[in-house]
Amino acid sequence: MAKTRIEWIDLVRAIAILTVLYIHATDGIYIISSDAILNYTLASRIFNFASLFIGRIGVPFFLMITGYLLLDRSYDDDNTKKFWSKNCKSLIIVTVIWTIIYILSLQAVTVSSLAVNPIEAGTLFFSHMWYMPMIIGMYLSIPFVASALKHFDDKIVFQALLVFSFLAFVMPFITAFCEIENIKNVAIQYSLGFSGGVYGIYIILGYLVKKGMFKNIAKYKLWILTIVSFLICVLFQYYAFIRGHDFFLWYEFPFILLGSFALFELCSRMKSVRFYSQVKILSKYSFAVFLIHNLFRLPLLPVVVMLPFSEPVKAIILWVLLTILSFTAAAIIYRIPKFGKYILYMR
Repeated sequence: MAKTRIEWIDLVRAIAILTVLYIHATDGIYIISSDAILNYTLASRIFNFASLFIGRIGVPFFLMITGYLLLDRSYDDDNTKKFWSKNCKSLIIVTVIWTIIYILSLQAVTVSSLAVNPIEAGTLFFSHMWYMPMIIGMYLSIPFVASALKHFDDKIVFQALLVFSFLAFVMPFITAFCEIENIKNVAIQYSLGFSGGVYGIYIILGYLVKKGMFKNIAKYKLWILTIVSFLICVLFQYYAFIRGHDFFLWYEFPFILLGSFALFELCSRMKSVRFYSQVKILSKYSFAVFLIHNLFRLPLLPVVVMLPFSEPVKAIILWVLLTILSFTAAAIIYRIPKFGKYILYMR
């Protein structure tokens, strides 16, 4: 019997992979261009700051989908073994395969072109592979977390989530602010124990969305939260810049958490998705594209960066090319008998 698909989940997954490609395209252009351009225009810099917020939405979306789909299940010993065999073992194999592919590709690129800096090339090639050991670790914990959650009221889970979120998101924010203001010796020590850190919090949030914990929040409030989170992310990056601080927007920033959650909750209320047949294709190949896309980024970067356009336009051009080539490659590889779906971790 065919699996029942959830349209809005497919939409969120499609948005997630497109934003991941977008941030990698934008980052690539600005990393290379920074060697030649000492001072970007204000508009170009704001575009970069805004792009970082947009791009950082992807991973939280993937993690909240994981919590939504996997934590509201029953796991006994047999189910746990099957879950690990189906997911963790396959992910480990895929991670090893693609690590080898990227190592060989990196060697081929650096050997064929002496102009390529192997350190920068390696950073670009492997910039996304940190996700693999993280999600494997999350998957190993899923059966235990799901079993534990069944013993507690959702309100108790939410209260614990607030405490963990304060430690995982607010404390680093305070530390970052103190560093920007040159306030010395501010080292806030805390331990998140078995929580899974910031990534575990995103997963639990997805679970609470599934349980309907936030249904009473009006849509307009969620939109306001999204817009305010976006503006604060952009303004805080600009504030750090004018203070001469090299601030790196990452997933522990509290307004990435709030903005991605608000958008996820809004999507969960959608009854249907327009152009769903196209969205479903993007969703189907999303993880395969995640694995593949950096193979195209390094060869495309030096070509696109030489185009006679501003950095924002180059970033968008690279994003479009990266999207088309990655999805095309994923579709072709998937159709190789007894090979495609395994190397791409497709179901």
